[in-house]
Amino acid sequence: MHFSQLTQRIAGEGTAAWEIHIQALQRRARGEEVTILSVGDPDFDTPAPIVDAAVAGLRDGHTHYPDMRGKLALREAIAAYHRGQGVKDVGPERVIVLHGAQCGLYAVAQCLLDPDDEVIIPEPTYVTYEAAVRSTDARIVRVPLDPDEDFRLRLERLEAAITTRTRVIMLNSPHNPTGQLIDRATWEGVAALCRKHDLWLVSDEVYAELVHDGEHLCPASLPGMAERTVVINSLSKSHAMTGWRLGWVMAPAPLVDHLFNLSLCMLYGCPSFLQDAAVEALAHPPAELAEMKTTYRARRDAVCDALADSELLRVVRPPSGMFLMIDVRRTGLSAKAFSQALLDGYDVSVLSAEAFGPSGAGFVRLSLTVDEAQLREACLRLKACACAHAVATA
Repeated sequence: MHFSQLTQRIAGEGTAAWEIHIQALQRRARGEEVTILSVGDPDFDTPAPIVDAAVAGLRDGHTHYPDMRGKLALREAIAAYHRGQGVKDVGPERVIVLHGAQCGLYAVAQCLLDPDDEVIIPEPTYVTYEAAVRSTDARIVRVPLDPDEDFRLRLERLEAAITTRTRVIMLNSPHNPTGQLIDRATWEGVAALCRKHDLWLVSDEVYAELVHDGEHLCPASLPGMAERTVVINSLSKSHAMTGWRLGWVMAPAPLVDHLFNLSLCMLYGCPSFLQDAAVEALAHPPAELAEMKTTYRARRDAVCDALADSELLRVVRPPSGMFLMIDVRRTGLSAKAFSQALLDGYDVSVLSAEAFGPSGAGFVRLSLTVDEAQLREACLRLKACACAHAVATA
């Protein structure tokens, strides 16, 4: 049977990233005790008032076709959220509600890119970016982030990647997988490049509420950027709502119109009762949000402290997010081999950062999604694995 060329473009190398995670889930399903640190799914429950709002929506009969762009009350709440970030003159006409940030990313790619356009993306990069861009037959231009500079974005490298075919710069801050944060001076430089070369800026901000050191800046708030910036966000990480699949795109109104047309043939709107929950989440931020953020920071510090005395493992201390990168190069193993050895011999799953791009070689990504005690125990196992294999390869 014949399949379209699209099926090859969306298969990207990143699809293999989850192999170690799938192994861990299979072992757990068999009743084995495995500490899973290979996925960014919060271990917190969605706060009760948000759940209650969804249940109330169901009971009130909010089970029919929804407003295809998203309920006005929700779009107004999202617009208010972005005005709070300093984005001027943003109203509901610049917002569309979709099934999660991933859906938003795919839809934006379809509406901005043509075959052979170029999209500049720093790498390591989140694994699904590749398929979303290549689905349009556009070309990804990767800008490596130097692991020996803790994966910080360098403006001069971004500028050097721009050509006459560049259409979009796609950035993710706070960054997955590294947890790095783009500072104001760098954002201002990015904005200047976008204005100079007439580029779109796509800003993935799903970790914006999980900044531990420093501050998040929405680039749409910078001069001359509101008309060329597309912000993708969701409640998945900040509100422990990964399974709810609700996100949004904030963009210039003409692009929102195009996204609406695409959503009509893909989604036909996000369930109304889920939107009721999102309105509650944004209008009345529950106390649990601050508690979750504090907990992630404490977990980050616990892992950094637990691995500080290791001669074989180096932690890149992230200023944001719910992940951290661990340098395993001194063990003599590749990141993939180390991850496999850790799961096979020590019952802990982490992701090989090679899955996020060549700049991740020699690093593993660890998720801060179990309690502090389990993280400390996992760190002991990481050190034991490193010592065992460093001796074996010496």
